[in-house]
Amino acid sequence: MSVAAFLFGVTLLTAAAAPAAAQAGAQSSTDPASRAADAYSQFMLGRHLETADDIPGAIAAFKRGLQLDPQGADIAAELAGLYMRQSRLEEAVQAGDQALKIDPANREAHRVLGIVYATLVESGRRNNQRTPQTATSMADNLAKAIEHLEKSIDRQVDSDPNVRATLSRLYLASGQNEKAIPLLQELVSQEPGWGDGPALLAQAYAGAGRDAEAIAWLEKSAGDDPDLYTTLAGFYERQKRWKDAANAYAKALAFSPRNVDLKLQYATALINIGGKDALTGARDALNDIVSARPNDVRSLFQLSQVQRRLGDLEAAESAARRVITLNGRSPMGYYALAMALEERRNYQAVVDALSPAADSFRANPGNNPAADLGLLLPHLGFAYQELGEFDKAVATFDEAHKLAPTDATVTAYLAQANLSAKKYSAVIELTRKAREDNPDELRFVRLEAQALRQSGKADEAVGLMQEFAKKQNKPESYIALAQVYSDSKRAADAVKVLQDAQTKFPDDTNIGFELGAVYDKQKKFADAEAAFRQVLMKEPDNAPALNYIGYMLAERGERLNESVDLLKKALALEPGNGSYLDSLGWAYYKSDRLPQALDNLQRAADQLKSNSVIQDHYGDVLYKLSRYDDAIAAWTRALSGDNDTIDRPAIDRKIRTAKQKLGRK
Repeated sequence: MSVAAFLFGVTLLTAAAAPAAAQAGAQSSTDPASRAADAYSQFMLGRHLETADDIPGAIAAFKRGLQLDPQGADIAAELAGLYMRQSRLEEAVQAGDQALKIDPANREAHRVLGIVYATLVESGRRNNQRTPQTATSMADNLAKAIEHLEKSIDRQVDSDPNVRATLSRLYLASGQNEKAIPLLQELVSQEPGWGDGPALLAQAYAGAGRDAEAIAWLEKSAGDDPDLYTTLAGFYERQKRWKDAANAYAKALAFSPRNVDLKLQYATALINIGGKDALTGARDALNDIVSARPNDVRSLFQLSQVQRRLGDLEAAESAARRVITLNGRSPMGYYALAMALEERRNYQAVVDALSPAADSFRANPGNNPAADLGLLLPHLGFAYQELGEFDKAVATFDEAHKLAPTDATVTAYLAQANLSAKKYSAVIELTRKAREDNPDELRFVRLEAQALRQSGKADEAVGLMQEFAKKQNKPESYIALAQVYSDSKRAADAVKVLQDAQTKFPDDTNIGFELGAVYDKQKKFADAEAAFRQVLMKEPDNAPALNYIGYMLAERGERLNESVDLLKKALALEPGNGSYLDSLGWAYYKSDRLPQALDNLQRAADQLKSNSVIQDHYGDVLYKLSRYDDAIAAWTRALSGDNDTIDRPAIDRKIRTAKQKLGRK
């Protein structure tokens, strides 16, 4: 007889035996051994009928078995499993509970109940009904699922990996990461083909705060499973190990070079590294992404930021404008555009872009109008301030302050704008309130001291800074005190404070820089230059020190070739800096190199229209080139500007002289 014929015969015999078995069960004797044997027959029959897809027959068989043997915990557990497999969960719980009443240690009953409660937890998550009752029910089901599955696992034998996997997920869901780790370690080792295992183990390590162990395991395992490099990179990012993160992403990309999302993560890590090489790599990666997804707003935004940091301001502006075109309802494109334009010192363009954008966000608020406007208004206010439109700057920063009254930076911007507008009482009121909330913030003390001094209360300003510097005992607080001394005509006190601070903080070059500035105001030029040279010995690329020495030499008409060289180096370090452009233009002017002087001074004057000194310099070169109308306009701007360290009577005389020249034409 063939195997097929044999199996067919067995099936017929079993099928034929089913009614007989049912009848035998009904007529079973009272002998316990006989009833137990009959119950076992029903148990086996129930299993067979389920296999044959006769679910009603299987249920009936298991129930007959329980009638024959009410202590048959295995039969009740098997019935519970059948109900579970048919998604009849309430009946599964009832049968499982019945099995555990008979035998509290029955592993199969615990396994079934654990899976049922885990299913209920997952169902609750999918339905996402966020009510207190649902939350309580889900928490109860989660606790029951864990309790039953823990009791279903036999540590002495190789338990079902699916059960252990489910339990590990439940541990993670309940925040029991320490319990999940050993379970997942076993599973990942025993089931190398389980795709979710490594990620779950990494999640457990992260939840337990065991990053170092996670990294060590991932570093060891990623070579065999390249998908783990992305997970490893994520752990590096948690520890701000950006170079390691970028290297891990690069390895992941070697296996998935067309994965755009992965490339974006790689670019982000490179951006966080900073520096020309890393930023160049980030730019190249972002260009690849934008080529593949031209409308990817996030990548375009990041590309604009990277291009700006690399000094390619035209490209940064272009990318930002593309972001605006693609999604003008978001402030991010305008934010990126403002930063690129600020870097170019094109403050009028900032106003032209942000003023209508702010109006639009006011008229059509999005999901978070305060955040949208709050991102743009500080840049708009700063642009107004740089253009000398102080009342508009104050109004703009005041609006930003009302949107974010506890934002210390916005408060400082508003105070500075009021200071520039000579609204000293407003500055004092703002800073005193801000100092109550931020007692250790130097900027508020400094702004208040400046307002006090400029309103004629120099002694009060000095006392305020003295008290703060004594309390803080930090380099920056001593520098601020020296500045107040210097502005209050107490130069000797300023020098002493800075010399004492240098002794306390010998490595801080800012102290030496301020000392040079104080000497310069005292016209002790040799001492000033020596102080700045000391700064450059420690930091050869300190652009402010290079500019200061170069300008001092130009102002005195000394060593003009050296002055030009120093100022060119400063501008190479900070391209487009308006103050440095003015210094270089002035050095050229003193060297009688008027075309070069005009080029640099015009760029500086266009950028810093409210800077009286720069407008005065620009007027001088225009006058020397016989452009008298333009010279008068520049000197007029100087008189209406910030009036910082200018000789107003001398400028008035220059304007009269230029007008006389015009009359002779």
